[in-house]
Amino acid sequence: MEHFFLYICIILVASILQTSTGFGFSIIATPFLLMLFKPQEAIQINIILSLIISSALIMKIKKDIDIHLLKKLVLGSIIGIPFGGLVYLSINISTFKIIISIILLILTLLLIFNIRFKSTTPRDYIIGGISGLLTISIGMPGPPLLLYFAGTNTGKERTRATTLAFYLFIYFVSLVSQMILTGTDSGIWSSSLYAIPAVFIGLIVGQVLFKHLNQKAFGIFTYILLGSTGVFLLLNTILFH
Repeated sequence: MEHFFLYICIILVASILQTSTGFGFSIIATPFLLMLFKPQEAIQINIILSLIISSALIMKIKKDIDIHLLKKLVLGSIIGIPFGGLVYLSINISTFKIIISIILLILTLLLIFNIRFKSTTPRDYIIGGISGLLTISIGMPGPPLLLYFAGTNTGKERTRATTLAFYLFIYFVSLVSQMILTGTDSGIWSSSLYAIPAVFIGLIVGQVLFKHLNQKAFGIFTYILLGSTGVFLLLNTILFH
């Protein structure tokens, strides 16, 4: 019962962040779900619930999607997916956690130092490829997208909408790929089902937060979210390995 309550709290907070920022679910959910589930289980639960969130929001925010950029991200991700599948099949749990924590901490530093660059077609494809690799391997397409949108100074509406639209494609493909590679089980789907009420509560709260979150607050919130999650996961892995 204690683990179930913690699980629902993780999903609720992650859903609020996903709805209000467009990227928070996998970044928050995956590290903490690893405390409760095996890696493959944590990744698949994360992907299933992320698909539900993206599907629920996409019609409302579709007007803000950058279709041209979305197409390039999708094409790039197709190249990254096979490499991510290899990582998914071979990764060790401790290595898995350390990789995620390092990704989050590096991303936080890059954002804090206000790295800026221009959006180009080759970079669009590369970011899509990296996101595809990270989605199927560790269930986290968000970090490269977040860095890219922040680095190109993209508005929060376009960031959230384009990211969620990309998630619909990449999470679906990744889930099907994982089920083919290693299968799935009823526990993963029942755990996902139990969390759906928390997801929809998170959707409502997140929508309210998004309306009151200005661009500067959005940035600060991002740094705190990424940095604290990265530090927690790294220390947890080192101290309790």
